[in-house]
Amino acid sequence: MARLNVNPTRMELKKLKARLSTAVRGHKLLKDKSDEMIRRFTIILREAKSLRESVETELSAILKQFSIARSIIPSFEAETAFSMPSVAVQAECDTESVMGVDVPRVEIAQRQRADGLPYAYSEITGEADYSVKKASDLLPKMVQLAQTEKRVRMLAEEIERNKRRVNALEYVMIPQLEETIKYIKDKLDENERAAVVRLMKVKSKA
Repeated sequence: MARLNVNPTRMELKKLKARLSTAVRGHKLLKDKSDEMIRRFTIILREAKSLRESVETELSAILKQFSIARSIIPSFEAETAFSMPSVAVQAECDTESVMGVDVPRVEIAQRQRADGLPYAYSEITGEADYSVKKASDLLPKMVQLAQTEKRVRMLAEEIERNKRRVNALEYVMIPQLEETIKYIKDKLDENERAAVVRLMKVKSKA
């Protein structure tokens, strides 16, 4: 490990010891943060996996009912009926901190139509009614899934950045500082021995 290019003085030695102490403390804090972030990341990842499986299962059932409905009624009637919104949706977007990372927080407020479904019951089959109702019910869960998966990605990126900082301290900065401190100590000891030898020679000549 290459040492730092510094003058081997006691003042420099004191500064480097202070830097080493700070680096070691910082390394421990970052390592602890990294461990806790990985723990939180694992919890959120499991939540995202469970949500995705649930959403995909429900969405598959909805699409199946849509397919049945479209096979029974004329295509233009289905397109007209399904293009009209059954609910009004308002999303409130904000952020919250997870281990120092600002992750998105989205809250959905739905307002059902006063007249129920956006078409007459006599026009569309029961399969379509089921699909529209289930799609409306599924929307909040889909938004929650998007929010959770975004959190997973952001935490994964932060964990990777934190890991690089930890590795830089552990394998570069701390060894460099230790090597430089050892070099300065050896140099100061060597200078001290040389001074003692000179003093002894002066005394022997006196």
